[in-house]
Amino acid sequence: MGTSSSLASGPEGPDALRPLLDTVLDALSEGTQARGGPLPSGGPDAVAARVRAAIGDVLPETGDPNALHDVVRALAEGAADPSDPFCAAHLHCPPLALATAADLAASALNPSLDSWDQAPGASELEGLVTEALAVEVFGAPASGATPPPAAPSALITTGGTESNQLALLLAREAHGTGVRLVHGANAHHSLPRAAWLLGLPEPVVVPAPAGTLDPAALDEALTELKGPRGSFVVAATAGTTDAGLIDPLPEIAALCAAQGARLHVDAAYGGALLFSDRYRDRLTGLDAADTVTLDLHKLGWQPVAAGLLAVRDPRDLAVLHHRADYLNAEDDTEAGLPDLLGRSLRTSRRPDVLKIAVTLKALGRTGLGRLVDQVCDRAREFAALVHGHPGFELYAPPTISTVLFRPAHADDDAVAAVRRRLLTDGRAVLGRARIDGRLWLKTTHLNPHTRPDDLAALLKLVEGNTPE
Repeated sequence: MGTSSSLASGPEGPDALRPLLDTVLDALSEGTQARGGPLPSGGPDAVAARVRAAIGDVLPETGDPNALHDVVRALAEGAADPSDPFCAAHLHCPPLALATAADLAASALNPSLDSWDQAPGASELEGLVTEALAVEVFGAPASGATPPPAAPSALITTGGTESNQLALLLAREAHGTGVRLVHGANAHHSLPRAAWLLGLPEPVVVPAPAGTLDPAALDEALTELKGPRGSFVVAATAGTTDAGLIDPLPEIAALCAAQGARLHVDAAYGGALLFSDRYRDRLTGLDAADTVTLDLHKLGWQPVAAGLLAVRDPRDLAVLHHRADYLNAEDDTEAGLPDLLGRSLRTSRRPDVLKIAVTLKALGRTGLGRLVDQVCDRAREFAALVHGHPGFELYAPPTISTVLFRPAHADDDAVAAVRRRLLTDGRAVLGRARIDGRLWLKTTHLNPHTRPDDLAALLKLVEGNTPE
């Protein structure tokens, strides 16, 4: 039997994979060298043409023995490389080699977490990891209480969007279809979109004049809105997409408690500050939320996907229970087989928990905290360079690892042109954010191996491509 039809699992799986992994690694190296920078040059049309030329017929009559090498090489040559110091636009982290290797094991073993008989070990591992991370968010239940409080829980998701949708679903099921989302103008677009998807009333948007939700405006909105306690779910943000800002969580939590509103915190970006002794206090108040979104393929160095939804009261998850006889027959459940369908709205589900578990175990809280500290420090160093340069304007000191800046005296059209020029030339990937009516360049520092001279070189590159 040819290598292309060999199986990845079973006794022969490792031997079948070894030569293929050598091919993949060679192709990755060749593609990276051919690209020669943080992303391919030439813009969308040129990149598309190169990919099409390299791939050829996607479904040929006769198979191509070089397909693995050629397709991987083409993808690597056409990739944006988040490990390049000049690739700093998005919440798009360079994954740890350790986590990537663990992800290979997940693919080779191929458990599906929709029934215990497809994922006996993976289902237990998922339970261990989600329990630990839920305690990291909410703390352990108080001991000595009668009856003892239920331990918080968490679900593995594909990322922030799915987690936010699930959070609103749980709110709807707990408080009825009339529950109304109240969020800041700075909230992630997935929240109002989730409200629309779930058939909830039109969300109430609260001003965020300084980039964070205004507690006074929230208090006024909750006071003026009519409805019984539990009629509203307030969504706060811990790490905005545009500027990495954190809403005043203690004040928002106090208002929600006083007004009887449910609280969800979208901490997809900032949640990993929990691992840092230096920055953890920026999330004070997070543990007062009912639900919290986390996303470890942002500030967690995991390959996509690695999202979670942490839930304070595990009883809220009962609404996700679903019966499908071929997966969780009632008599099987009564006989002791774990029921996994209530752990997600998805059915087939890969064990994304494996890479997370390996990372947590290998690095520990100290190792993860060190990585968080490093990228936050790099952001502060870059902000200091910008602030000290007469040719640039800094928006504000970074809260997490995002820096907004722009060439001084340039108009918005010039700022946009600088970004697109660097993108098309394949020399840098910078983000953009429109705040206070002005367009800013954005760097999101997620590479712990970026050096100070890389930061200086990036700023010099932007300077050299800004029109006089």
